[in-house]
Amino acid sequence: MYRPNEQDSGISLTRVLVAIGLSIAFFAIYAYFVPQTPQKSAQNTNTQTLDSKQNAPQNIESAHIESAPNSPAAQSSTQTSAQTTQSAQTSIPQSLKQQVIAHIESSEFEMEIDALGRIKQVYLKDEKFTRNEQTSLWSMIASAFGIRTAHKPNIDKLALFGDSQLRTMEVRFSNASINQKAFETPYTASKAHIGIKDSPAELVLTQNLGEVILTKYITIYPNLSYDVRITLSKPDIEYFVSNGMRPSADSDTYAFRGVITRNSTDGVLTKIEDGDASSDYLAKNAQDMRSSSFVASVDRYYTSLFFAKTPLYVVVSGDNAHNPMPYVRFSNQAEFSGYIGPKDYRQLQQIDETLTDAVEYGRISFFAKPLFLLLAYLYDLCGNWGWAIVLLTLIVRIVLYPLTYRGMVSMQKLKDLAPKMKELQTRYKSDPQKLQMHMMELYKKHGANPIGGCLPLILQIPVFFAIYRVLHNAVELKSAAWIAWIDDLSAIDPYFVLPVLMGVSMYVSQKLTPANFTDPMQEKVFKMLPLIFAIFFIVFPFPAGLVLYWTVNNIFSIIQQIIINRVMANKKAKEIAEHEALHHKNKSNKKGIK
Repeated sequence: MYRPNEQDSGISLTRVLVAIGLSIAFFAIYAYFVPQTPQKSAQNTNTQTLDSKQNAPQNIESAHIESAPNSPAAQSSTQTSAQTTQSAQTSIPQSLKQQVIAHIESSEFEMEIDALGRIKQVYLKDEKFTRNEQTSLWSMIASAFGIRTAHKPNIDKLALFGDSQLRTMEVRFSNASINQKAFETPYTASKAHIGIKDSPAELVLTQNLGEVILTKYITIYPNLSYDVRITLSKPDIEYFVSNGMRPSADSDTYAFRGVITRNSTDGVLTKIEDGDASSDYLAKNAQDMRSSSFVASVDRYYTSLFFAKTPLYVVVSGDNAHNPMPYVRFSNQAEFSGYIGPKDYRQLQQIDETLTDAVEYGRISFFAKPLFLLLAYLYDLCGNWGWAIVLLTLIVRIVLYPLTYRGMVSMQKLKDLAPKMKELQTRYKSDPQKLQMHMMELYKKHGANPIGGCLPLILQIPVFFAIYRVLHNAVELKSAAWIAWIDDLSAIDPYFVLPVLMGVSMYVSQKLTPANFTDPMQEKVFKMLPLIFAIFFIVFPFPAGLVLYWTVNNIFSIIQQIIINRVMANKKAKEIAEHEALHHKNKSNKKGIK
């Protein structure tokens, strides 16, 4: 049986530390450069038509719908994925797609309703959403060399959707004849202009299809939520209403973009990312979506969703690029609510508690969400997201302090035992088994643990990734300022002050931390880590809030290490003094006996 030799024992701690550092670097690079699902695109064309089974253009942001879309079909109740019925491909007049029949406006947003009774566009007016990214040193250098354009000015309002994607509140009928008329007949609106202040506003949209009259009663609230009631003049007609495809205001490809549904029975989430909506994938998840408390189309910061008091029968089809196209199936009267806007956790919570599940932090959501709630609580206390991150870092250090203290003490003991370890290595050089046995006895006798210093670092890894996800995905931190030059914690530090401070603090922490190196090469690599990480955070665009967390964590680590070093030094001095006193006493006793 193989047993580690003296080199394994002497440098195991160093190897683990180096491995942890390199692992963090690797996963950070992976998170930035390898999206969870590659995004597919298509040629922008002015004559893009609908596939008889896919219902939507290949490019959800730029393609134009030139023919009447098919419905997800009545047979979806017996098939596992939403299929489509065949219908005539008659051109839809451009006027119906571009004409705005109702305009709703408040101090926070604007909403446009098109002639097909759909929400054509939603604009956000808050400065938080209209501010452009802060100018960084890299962007100024790149602009000077013509690599990229100069800093873009702020905009007046942010449009959430592309011009020609599947729109919110679009209705599709299972009956092909009625469905064709639905995309040829304009709606009429009860009001052309509506202003919203503190109270909700009502809008009635009517579409006369000859054999049936469809009426939408919409109540719009100041918080961008709305209630919808749809009636048909003729009973037993199956139709589908879409909450629309995801907003396209944010171009980030590393966050989740697609459709999320929540099962009304067990709360299980079904996530269909852009590019994943193949017939096989949809068939596997169809059953879970047929009883949903909400269906949400999301990007990193924004969402368009439907929810209701009773379960929604959700069906999802895919366009030519396998991007999900969600619908809710109804017959006769329909009653549901909706929301279009930023995925602000508390705003969604006030509307309906279950909607907070639409805020997505990736595979680590189970840990990132409570971490965000703690961060939000700290923000309420101090009123600044940057200082909230500092307080969060302090709390993490306090929680981990017992383990950190033991780890630091263990590392100090290993440093003190280094001479004895080298002595054992020399004595049992030719007998690895005896060396290992005596090394373990030495560790046990002095209470040292070769890997004890690694546990606090390992426990901080999920915290690091959770904070990264929170800072990258939480719309609350978008355009959130800290101090001086940091006016957006979700973006990079424009002048790289924090990455430099992080590297310096990491170097100081290393100098204060006891280390026992037996391999000169590993010692050199370990000493290079502060420089490597500083350069890494400068070259790659990590959020300033994440670098702030790491920097403050290093500073707290330095303070802890100084305190522990002093405690250990005083303890060691006391032990030496007691040993000398005992030695002097024994010596005196021997003289007395003589």
